[in-house]
This record gives sequence, C-alpha cells and structure tokens, in this order.
Amino acid sequence: MSGANKQLKKDLARFSFYFFTSLFKVMPYCFVSFISGALVTIAYWVLKRMRKHAMETLQMAFGHEKSPAELKRICKACFNTLGKGFIELAFFVFHPKMITQKMTFRGNSKENLDAALKEGKGIVAVTAHFGNFSLMFAFLAQMGYPTHAIMRPSRDEKLEQPLEDLRTQVGLKTIYTMPRMQCVSQTIRALRNNEIVLIPMDQNNGSKAGVFVNFFGRPSGTASGPAIFAMRTGSPIVPIFTVRTGKDTHEVMVEPFFYLEKKSTDEETVQYNIQKITTIIETYIRKYPEEWGWMHRRWKSQPKVPQGGSTASVDTSKGDIL
Repeated sequence: MSGANKQLKKDLARFSFYFFTSLFKVMPYCFVSFISGALVTIAYWVLKRMRKHAMETLQMAFGHEKSPAELKRICKACFNTLGKGFIELAFFVFHPKMITQKMTFRGNSKENLDAALKEGKGIVAVTAHFGNFSLMFAFLAQMGYPTHAIMRPSRDEKLEQPLEDLRTQVGLKTIYTMPRMQCVSQTIRALRNNEIVLIPMDQNNGSKAGVFVNFFGRPSGTASGPAIFAMRTGSPIVPIFTVRTGKDTHEVMVEPFFYLEKKSTDEETVQYNIQKITTIIETYIRKYPEEWGWMHRRWKSQPKVPQGGSTASVDTSKGDIL
C-alpha cells in the first residue's frame, strides 16, 4: 500500500471515530442498534481484502472439517461480531451503566476470578481477540476489579490519546507494548499489587520474543509474555473470554486459575505453558468460531529450523517478551 493510501486510510478511520463518537453521545441506543446491522453489512461487502483474508484463514483452519457454505457463514458472522462489537463499545463508553446491564458473568465465572485474586499474587488473564473482548475489559473495570490491558499503540498517533481517554473513562488502565521495558515494569508492578493484567495472545508473533506452538495443527508464532510474567511473579494464569448471547448481550466466561507447570528448563516451561494456553484458546474458537477475528493472518510467520536446531527459543531474562 502506498504512503498516500495509508494516510487516506488513517484519515478515514479518524473521521469515522470522531463522527460516530459525536453521534453516540446524543443518539438513543435503539437507533444505534437499528443502524448497526446495515453498517456491518456494508462493511462486509466493502472490505474485500479483509473478507479474502478471513476466508483464507478459515480454509486453513477448517478446510477439511467444514463445507465452503459453512466457512462463508462463519466469515459473515465474524464480520458481524467485530462490527457490532465496535459499535456497542463506542456507544457504551459514553453510557457506562449499560456495560454492566448488557454483560454478565456466566455460571461460576465470578467465583473463579475472585478465587484467583484471593491468591494475592495478581492475575495473568489470558484472552484472545474473541467476542467483544474490548467491552469485556471495560466490564471488569466497571465491576470494580483493578484491571489493566496490554495493548499495541494505535497506528495513528493522533487517535491514541482519545482512545486512551475513553478507556480511562470506564476505569480501564492501559499498558502499552512499547517501549518494551516500560511494558514489563508496569505489568510486574500491577501483578505485585494484586491486580488483573489482560493479555490477548492469539495474534501472529514471529519475532525472537515469541515461541512457535501448535494452533489448528499449524506452527503459530505466539507471544511468550504471559508465561514469563507468571514465572517472574508467581501469579496464577486465568483464561477469560466473552461470547454474544443475544442481539446486544454478552456473557463473560472465566476458567479456574492454574499455575505454571515447571519443566526442566525455563525455555521448556515457557514452551509447554504457551502451548497449553493456546490449546485453550483454540478450544473456545472451535466452539464459537463466529466470535474470532478470522481476517487476522495468524500463520503469516513460520519457523526457520536450523540444521540440528530448535524451532523456538526465548530469553526469559530480558524485557523483549511480548
């Protein structure tokens, strides 16, 4: 993509952000809910490249398990999940009381979360770009949990501060992935203060900071941060996800906490536990395939295997872990 096209894309995104946030401050929710379906349908047909990537990723994951018609249905549903999720979030941040009206804990999920916090070591909360995960972050903060989310800065620097202001408005604290040493120190401080740190870990990471694990039967570059943070602080790991249960309602599902399973070396410990977490994420995606962002190119990076060498390594002593 040329520099001019990239700038145009940024300008359009920024205009859309300010336009919709201005409207959502004053619009009644019934109208927002009514128009959201039309906006999502338009986006599905306009964003051809994203649709193509989604179908390619679905084929790689389910090509031998599901028919072309099923894959297309999941693709459309995925756009619906992401589109409506964005619109809901953009509206609810200006009406925070609606967050706890539209989202609830499923079953024993709250008890699982409270039990992990009672350990007194903070929580490494592992999750994915799954369901309305951003609304879930805000929900935890609105429910009174001390909540931080590790996020990449926006590609548009002019948008980052307004976005952070909105997160702060609903009680969610942001830890940026860059600079890395600052990310590490802020995360460890939050965990030692017995707070929750949410880490989405389902996107491609082929750098030296990651490890390759099995995801839908393929090697997948995955951030090693959650395992290393847990190793450094002794914090429990808690898988947490959210799914849509109605037109605009959601349930948060919190798995029972677990501690790192130690192996003979730190590298083996990281490899084993990142695989364990990734397998949990895959289980949720298989159960609710329409909730995941299939347009992400999850297998873009692939391991280079040196002769007689390993496909993955990670330095657990430094800050370059996300």
